Amino acid sequence: MSPLFRRKAAQPSRTPRAPQTAQASQDPQAPQEHLVTLVRKPGCHLCDDAQRVVEKVCGDLGVPWEGRDITEDRHLHDQYWEQIPVVLVDGRQHTFWRVNEERLRRALTDESK
Repeated sequence: MSPLFRRKAAQPSRTPRAPQTAQASQDPQAPQEHLVTLVRKPGCHLCDDAQRVVEKVCGDLGVPWEGRDITEDRHLHDQYWEQIPVVLVDGRQHTFWRVNEERLRRALTDESK
């Protein structure tokens, strides 16, 4: 198996950043305990595609999200440079390269986690 698929679980970045969206919806049914992080770099077309999906899903659900640039964070660069874009949900790697809208939506609304 390729080492790419044997990576250890992601560790949350050491430098917290404010979410790029407004505060989560006031809807009591909205899953407000999550934070989605999109790890990306400038000029990456897959990253642009991933951001559109993250914005849509998080906007629909009222979940805050943040964008992180691997060119500005050495730790993120060392960990994810060959996988970007990477989506983290609550600091854990959810997916990389292509973001599936339905899968992300399920991860954010599944109350059994």
